[in-house]
Amino acid sequence: MKRTRVYACAALLLSLSIGRADAHPHVWVTLHSEVLYSADGAMSGVRHAWTFDDMFSSYALQGIPHAKKGQYTREELASLAQLNVDSLKEYDYFTYARADGKKVKFSDPVDYWLEYKNPALVLHFTLPLKAPATAKAMQVEVYDPSIFVDFEFAKDKPVSLSGAPPQCLLTVDLPHQPTPAEQLRLSQLDSVPLDASSTYGEIFANKILVKCP
Repeated sequence: MKRTRVYACAALLLSLSIGRADAHPHVWVTLHSEVLYSADGAMSGVRHAWTFDDMFSSYALQGIPHAKKGQYTREELASLAQLNVDSLKEYDYFTYARADGKKVKFSDPVDYWLEYKNPALVLHFTLPLKAPATAKAMQVEVYDPSIFVDFEFAKDKPVSLSGAPPQCLLTVDLPHQPTPAEQLRLSQLDSVPLDASSTYGEIFANKILVKCP
């Protein structure tokens, strides 16, 4: 979807205690994802790398102590990375999966850390499935149901497979361009925001599809 009139919550990287209704900077995320498989051919999780837009990255870095001007180490960003994953739990990490059409659940993230790629922040984290899933069709969707955060696949190699059986086929389904009616609704988010229970954003999901014989 076009990155127009889409609102995001500052609490994605900062404390969510201020509430979504009280802070709405524009935040956009460009994502790379890797679908992970175990040795027996079952899907075991998803590894994400989310690059935040420059403006929001600068905003989130305010007050973060660092030894070298214009540089941040992984250690210096550790507390911010922890805040990221703690805050995202309430929103299921904006990642949803189905195995042969049935919902499967993720555990809490592991191996999470923040990287500073001047001038952007990149959040790396792995979401293990609670139970490895064997299926002919796996679908992973990344989106914010209430469209506070705009996700977009990276242009270069947005998704890859790791450890999948060689006969498995990976495809990526990009979100459709908003219809005039949908664009109108998006333009009204200033005055009539979607509430936390909304699933409207699902129609703009970034979809990862893996089919195995």
